[in-house]
Amino acid sequence: MKTRIRIALAAAALTVSALAQAQAWPAKPVKIVVPYAPGGAVDVVTRKIAAKLQEQTGQTFFVENKAGATGTIGLSSVVHAPADGYTLAANDTTFALLPHIFKKLPFDHEHDLVPVSAFVFAPMGVVVKGDSKYRTLADLIGAAKAEAEANKVTYGTGGAGTTPHFVSEALGIAAGVNFMHVPYKGAGEATMAMLSGTIDFQVASTPGVMGNVKGGKARLLAVSGAKRLAALPEVPTFAEAGIKNFGLINFTGLWAPKGTPQAVTDRLQREIATAMASADMKAFSEGIASEPGYWDAATFARDLHERTAYWGKVAANTAFERQ
Repeated sequence: MKTRIRIALAAAALTVSALAQAQAWPAKPVKIVVPYAPGGAVDVVTRKIAAKLQEQTGQTFFVENKAGATGTIGLSSVVHAPADGYTLAANDTTFALLPHIFKKLPFDHEHDLVPVSAFVFAPMGVVVKGDSKYRTLADLIGAAKAEAEANKVTYGTGGAGTTPHFVSEALGIAAGVNFMHVPYKGAGEATMAMLSGTIDFQVASTPGVMGNVKGGKARLLAVSGAKRLAALPEVPTFAEAGIKNFGLINFTGLWAPKGTPQAVTDRLQREIATAMASADMKAFSEGIASEPGYWDAATFARDLHERTAYWGKVAANTAFERQ
Protein backbone atom coordinates (compact mmCIF):
# COMPACT_ATOMS: atom_id res chain seq x y z
CA MET A 1 0.00 0.00 0.00
CA LYS A 2 2.78 2.42 0.96
CA THR A 3 4.59 1.64 -2.31
CA ARG A 4 1.46 2.41 -4.33
CA ILE A 5 1.01 5.67 -2.45
CA ARG A 6 4.63 6.66 -3.13
CA ILE A 7 4.20 5.87 -6.85
CA ALA A 8 0.98 7.88 -6.98
CA LEU A 9 2.60 10.83 -5.21
CA ALA A 10 5.60 10.67 -7.55
CA ALA A 11 3.32 10.63 -10.60
CA ALA A 12 1.37 13.58 -9.23
CA ALA A 13 4.59 15.47 -8.60
CA LEU A 14 5.70 14.87 -12.20
CA THR A 15 2.34 16.11 -13.48
CA VAL A 16 2.57 19.25 -11.36
CA SER A 17 6.16 19.77 -12.54
CA ALA A 18 5.14 19.41 -16.20
CA LEU A 19 2.27 21.84 -15.75
CA ALA A 20 4.61 24.29 -14.06
CA GLN A 21 7.06 24.01 -16.95
CA ALA A 22 4.31 24.69 -19.49
CA GLN A 23 3.00 27.65 -17.50
CA ALA A 24 6.50 29.06 -17.00
CA TRP A 25 7.50 28.66 -20.65
CA PRO A 26 8.50 30.96 -22.23
CA ALA A 27 10.33 32.69 -19.39
CA LYS A 28 13.11 34.04 -21.65
CA PRO A 29 13.60 34.78 -25.38
CA VAL A 30 12.96 31.90 -27.79
CA LYS A 31 15.24 31.48 -30.79
CA ILE A 32 13.90 29.98 -34.02
CA VAL A 33 16.66 28.87 -36.37
CA VAL A 34 15.81 29.26 -40.05
CA PRO A 35 18.42 27.07 -41.79
CA TYR A 36 18.36 29.15 -44.97
CA ALA A 37 19.38 32.64 -46.07
CA PRO A 38 16.90 35.49 -45.49
CA GLY A 39 14.21 36.19 -48.07
CA GLY A 40 12.87 32.72 -48.82
CA ALA A 41 9.42 31.39 -47.97
CA VAL A 42 10.49 29.67 -44.73
CA ASP A 43 12.11 32.90 -43.54
CA VAL A 44 9.09 35.06 -44.45
CA VAL A 45 6.54 32.81 -42.76
CA THR A 46 8.69 32.07 -39.70
CA ARG A 47 9.21 35.76 -39.00
CA LYS A 48 5.46 36.31 -39.13
CA ILE A 49 4.60 33.42 -36.78
CA ALA A 50 7.42 34.50 -34.43
CA ALA A 51 5.93 37.99 -34.21
CA LYS A 52 2.50 36.49 -33.50
CA LEU A 53 3.82 34.16 -30.78
CA GLN A 54 5.61 37.10 -29.21
CA GLU A 55 2.38 39.07 -29.20
CA GLN A 56 0.45 36.20 -27.60
CA THR A 57 2.97 35.20 -24.94
CA GLY A 58 4.55 38.56 -24.14
CA GLN A 59 7.99 36.98 -24.57
CA THR A 60 10.53 37.62 -27.34
CA PHE A 61 10.61 35.18 -30.26
CA PHE A 62 13.41 35.92 -32.72
CA VAL A 63 14.72 34.38 -35.94
CA GLU A 64 18.36 33.46 -36.55
CA ASN A 65 19.33 32.57 -40.12
CA LYS A 66 21.98 29.86 -40.22
CA ALA A 67 22.26 28.72 -43.83
CA GLY A 68 24.35 26.03 -45.46
CA ALA A 69 24.39 22.41 -46.62
CA THR A 70 20.69 22.34 -47.59
CA GLY A 71 19.68 23.40 -44.11
CA THR A 72 21.61 20.74 -42.21
CA ILE A 73 24.00 23.23 -40.59
CA GLY A 74 21.17 25.16 -38.97
CA LEU A 75 19.25 22.01 -38.08
CA SER A 76 22.34 20.47 -36.48
CA SER A 77 22.73 23.53 -34.26
CA VAL A 78 19.21 22.94 -32.95
CA VAL A 79 19.81 19.21 -32.46
CA HIS A 80 22.73 20.08 -30.15
CA ALA A 81 20.93 22.90 -28.33
CA PRO A 82 19.46 22.38 -24.84
CA ALA A 83 16.11 20.58 -25.05
CA ASP A 84 14.26 23.22 -23.06
CA GLY A 85 12.00 24.86 -25.64
CA TYR A 86 14.16 27.94 -26.12
CA THR A 87 15.78 26.86 -29.39
CA LEU A 88 13.54 25.66 -32.22
CA ALA A 89 14.05 24.84 -35.89
CA ALA A 90 11.93 26.03 -38.80
CA ASN A 91 11.80 24.24 -42.14
CA ASP A 92 9.51 23.15 -44.95
CA THR A 93 9.04 19.98 -46.98
CA THR A 94 12.80 20.05 -47.70
CA PHE A 95 13.20 18.30 -44.33
CA ALA A 96 11.63 15.19 -45.88
CA LEU A 97 14.18 15.32 -48.70
CA LEU A 98 17.29 15.21 -46.53
CA PRO A 99 17.75 11.40 -46.37
CA HIS A 100 17.67 11.37 -50.17
CA ILE A 101 20.16 14.22 -50.56
CA PHE A 102 22.90 13.04 -48.20
CA LYS A 103 24.49 9.64 -47.86
CA LYS A 104 24.99 10.39 -44.16
CA LEU A 105 23.30 13.14 -42.17
CA PRO A 106 24.98 14.80 -39.17
CA PHE A 107 21.96 13.83 -37.04
CA ASP A 108 19.28 11.17 -36.80
CA HIS A 109 16.63 12.38 -39.25
CA GLU A 110 13.80 10.42 -37.67
CA HIS A 111 14.49 10.98 -33.98
CA ASP A 112 16.74 13.95 -33.15
CA LEU A 113 14.18 16.64 -33.99
CA VAL A 114 10.58 16.40 -32.78
CA PRO A 115 7.85 17.76 -35.11
CA VAL A 116 5.77 20.30 -33.20
CA SER A 117 3.40 21.86 -35.72
CA ALA A 118 3.03 22.75 -39.40
CA PHE A 119 1.15 25.81 -40.64
CA VAL A 120 0.71 28.15 -43.64
CA PHE A 121 0.34 25.72 -46.53
CA ALA A 122 1.63 27.15 -49.79
CA PRO A 123 1.43 26.03 -53.42
CA MET A 124 4.58 25.74 -55.49
CA GLY A 125 4.67 27.90 -58.60
CA VAL A 126 6.74 28.58 -61.70
CA VAL A 127 7.69 32.25 -61.63
CA VAL A 128 9.39 34.40 -64.25
CA LYS A 129 10.45 38.03 -64.53
CA GLY A 130 7.55 40.44 -64.99
CA ASP A 131 8.53 41.27 -68.57
CA SER A 132 9.74 37.76 -69.48
CA LYS A 133 9.18 36.58 -73.03
CA TYR A 134 7.63 33.46 -71.52
CA ARG A 135 3.98 34.37 -71.11
CA THR A 136 2.72 30.87 -70.33
CA LEU A 137 4.08 27.58 -69.04
CA ALA A 138 3.62 26.20 -72.56
CA ASP A 139 5.96 28.95 -73.85
CA LEU A 140 8.63 27.96 -71.33
CA ILE A 141 8.37 24.24 -72.04
CA GLY A 142 8.29 24.88 -75.79
CA ALA A 143 11.54 26.85 -75.55
CA ALA A 144 13.15 24.06 -73.54
CA LYS A 145 12.15 21.54 -76.22
CA ALA A 146 13.53 23.77 -78.96
CA GLU A 147 16.81 24.15 -77.04
CA ALA A 148 16.94 20.53 -75.95
CA GLU A 149 20.51 19.90 -77.05
CA ALA A 150 21.88 23.23 -75.85
CA ASN A 151 19.97 22.98 -72.55
CA LYS A 152 19.68 26.77 -72.47
CA VAL A 153 16.51 27.33 -70.45
CA THR A 154 17.73 27.94 -66.91
CA TYR A 155 16.19 27.88 -63.46
CA GLY A 156 17.62 28.88 -60.11
CA THR A 157 17.21 27.49 -56.59
CA GLY A 158 18.63 28.01 -53.14
CA GLY A 159 20.90 25.03 -53.69
CA ALA A 160 21.17 21.48 -54.99
CA GLY A 161 18.85 19.09 -53.19
CA THR A 162 16.33 21.70 -52.08
CA THR A 163 12.61 21.24 -52.66
CA PRO A 164 12.59 23.70 -55.61
CA HIS A 165 15.44 21.72 -57.18
CA PHE A 166 13.58 18.42 -56.95
CA VAL A 167 10.28 19.98 -58.01
CA SER A 168 11.93 21.69 -61.01
CA GLU A 169 13.55 18.43 -62.08
CA ALA A 170 10.25 16.61 -61.62
CA LEU A 171 8.60 19.29 -63.79
CA GLY A 172 11.16 18.65 -66.52
CA ILE A 173 10.55 14.92 -66.32
CA ALA A 174 6.76 15.40 -66.49
CA ALA A 175 7.08 17.77 -69.46
CA GLY A 176 9.71 15.68 -71.24
CA VAL A 177 12.34 18.45 -71.27
CA ASN A 178 15.65 19.30 -69.64
CA PHE A 179 16.33 22.56 -67.83
CA MET A 180 19.71 23.85 -66.69
CA HIS A 181 20.01 24.15 -62.91
CA VAL A 182 21.78 27.20 -61.46
CA PRO A 183 22.20 26.83 -57.66
CA TYR A 184 22.50 29.89 -55.41
CA LYS A 185 23.26 30.38 -51.73
CA GLY A 186 19.61 30.90 -50.83
CA ALA A 187 16.10 31.18 -52.24
CA GLY A 188 16.22 34.97 -51.91
CA GLU A 189 19.35 35.11 -54.06
CA ALA A 190 17.70 32.87 -56.67
CA THR A 191 14.72 35.21 -56.73
CA MET A 192 16.99 38.19 -57.35
CA ALA A 193 18.59 36.29 -60.25
CA MET A 194 15.15 35.63 -61.71
CA LEU A 195 14.14 39.29 -61.33
CA SER A 196 17.34 40.44 -63.04
CA GLY A 197 16.90 38.02 -65.92
CA THR A 198 20.08 36.10 -65.06
CA ILE A 199 17.99 32.91 -65.05
CA ASP A 200 14.80 32.18 -66.97
CA PHE A 201 12.59 30.95 -64.16
CA GLN A 202 12.33 29.82 -60.58
CA VAL A 203 10.13 27.26 -58.87
CA ALA A 204 9.20 28.60 -55.45
CA SER A 205 6.47 28.41 -52.86
CA THR A 206 4.19 31.42 -53.11
CA PRO A 207 5.17 33.22 -49.85
CA GLY A 208 8.66 33.89 -51.13
CA VAL A 209 7.56 35.53 -54.40
CA MET A 210 4.11 37.03 -53.86
CA GLY A 211 5.48 40.48 -53.02
CA ASN A 212 7.22 40.66 -56.38
CA VAL A 213 4.23 39.17 -58.20
CA LYS A 214 1.85 41.71 -56.69
CA GLY A 215 4.32 44.49 -57.49
CA GLY A 216 4.48 43.43 -61.13
CA LYS A 217 8.17 42.53 -60.98
CA ALA A 218 7.45 38.82 -61.41
CA ARG A 219 4.73 36.68 -62.97
CA LEU A 220 3.47 33.23 -61.99
CA LEU A 221 2.90 30.89 -64.93
CA ALA A 222 1.28 28.03 -62.99
CA VAL A 223 0.75 26.82 -59.43
CA SER A 224 0.34 23.44 -57.74
CA GLY A 225 -2.84 22.39 -56.04
CA ALA A 226 -6.29 21.34 -57.14
CA LYS A 227 -7.66 24.84 -57.68
CA ARG A 228 -6.57 28.32 -58.67
CA LEU A 229 -5.50 30.79 -56.03
CA ALA A 230 -8.13 33.25 -54.85
CA ALA A 231 -5.43 35.94 -54.75
CA LEU A 232 -4.41 35.25 -58.36
CA PRO A 233 -7.41 33.75 -60.16
CA GLU A 234 -5.83 34.33 -63.58
CA VAL A 235 -2.94 31.91 -62.84
CA PRO A 236 -3.73 28.34 -63.98
CA THR A 237 -2.93 25.21 -62.03
CA PHE A 238 -0.29 22.87 -63.43
CA ALA A 239 -3.08 20.52 -64.53
CA GLU A 240 -4.81 23.33 -66.42
CA ALA A 241 -1.47 24.27 -67.98
CA GLY A 242 -1.01 20.71 -69.25
CA ILE A 243 1.10 19.11 -66.48
CA LYS A 244 -0.87 16.46 -64.62
CA ASN A 245 -0.28 15.10 -61.10
CA PHE A 246 1.65 18.11 -59.88
CA GLY A 247 -0.23 18.81 -56.67
CA LEU A 248 2.58 19.27 -54.13
CA ILE A 249 1.75 21.79 -51.40
CA ASN A 250 4.56 23.14 -49.25
CA PHE A 251 4.31 23.97 -45.55
CA THR A 252 6.29 25.80 -42.91
CA GLY A 253 6.77 23.98 -39.62
CA LEU A 254 8.58 24.04 -36.30
CA TRP A 255 10.67 21.29 -34.70
CA ALA A 256 12.17 21.02 -31.19
CA PRO A 257 15.23 19.07 -30.02
CA LYS A 258 14.60 15.51 -28.86
CA GLY A 259 13.90 15.50 -25.14
CA THR A 260 12.06 18.82 -25.04
CA PRO A 261 9.41 18.49 -22.29
CA GLN A 262 6.04 17.38 -23.65
CA ALA A 263 4.33 20.10 -21.66
CA VAL A 264 6.39 22.73 -23.47
CA THR A 265 5.74 21.36 -26.96
CA ASP A 266 2.03 21.03 -26.09
CA ARG A 267 1.98 24.69 -25.03
CA LEU A 268 3.73 25.70 -28.25
CA GLN A 269 1.19 23.74 -30.30
CA ARG A 270 -1.67 25.52 -28.56
CA GLU A 271 -0.08 28.91 -29.17
CA ILE A 272 0.42 28.13 -32.87
CA ALA A 273 -3.17 26.89 -33.18
CA THR A 274 -4.38 30.12 -31.58
CA ALA A 275 -2.17 32.17 -33.89
CA MET A 276 -3.39 30.44 -37.04
CA ALA A 277 -7.01 30.98 -36.00
CA SER A 278 -6.47 34.74 -35.73
CA ALA A 279 -7.73 37.17 -38.34
CA ASP A 280 -4.31 38.66 -39.05
CA MET A 281 -2.59 35.29 -39.64
CA LYS A 282 -5.44 34.27 -41.93
CA ALA A 283 -5.09 37.54 -43.83
CA PHE A 284 -1.31 37.13 -43.99
CA SER A 285 -1.61 33.56 -45.33
CA GLU A 286 -4.17 34.49 -47.94
CA GLY A 287 -2.11 37.55 -48.89
CA ILE A 288 0.79 35.30 -49.87
CA ALA A 289 -1.57 32.91 -51.69
CA SER A 290 -1.44 30.24 -48.98
CA GLU A 291 -3.90 28.37 -46.76
CA PRO A 292 -3.90 29.36 -43.06
CA GLY A 293 -4.06 25.81 -41.74
CA TYR A 294 -2.59 24.03 -38.71
CA TRP A 295 -1.34 20.50 -38.02
CA ASP A 296 -0.74 19.14 -34.56
CA ALA A 297 2.37 17.08 -33.79
CA ALA A 298 0.81 13.71 -34.61
CA THR A 299 -0.52 14.84 -37.99
CA PHE A 300 2.74 16.58 -38.78
CA ALA A 301 4.83 13.50 -37.93
CA ARG A 302 2.61 11.26 -40.06
CA ASP A 303 2.83 13.60 -43.06
CA LEU A 304 6.63 13.83 -42.76
CA HIS A 305 6.86 10.04 -42.80
CA GLU A 306 4.73 9.86 -45.96
CA ARG A 307 6.60 12.71 -47.68
CA THR A 308 9.97 11.19 -46.93
CA ALA A 309 8.86 7.99 -48.66
CA TYR A 310 7.42 9.97 -51.61
CA TRP A 311 10.62 11.96 -52.16
CA GLY A 312 12.58 8.74 -52.14
CA LYS A 313 10.65 7.65 -55.24
CA VAL A 314 11.20 11.04 -56.90
CA ALA A 315 14.93 10.95 -56.09
CA ALA A 316 15.23 7.55 -57.71
CA ASN A 317 14.05 9.14 -60.97
CA THR A 318 16.04 12.35 -60.72
CA ALA A 319 19.58 12.87 -61.99
CA PHE A 320 20.93 13.66 -58.56
CA GLU A 321 23.75 11.91 -56.75
CA ARG A 322 23.58 11.95 -52.98
CA GLN A 323 26.27 14.03 -51.34
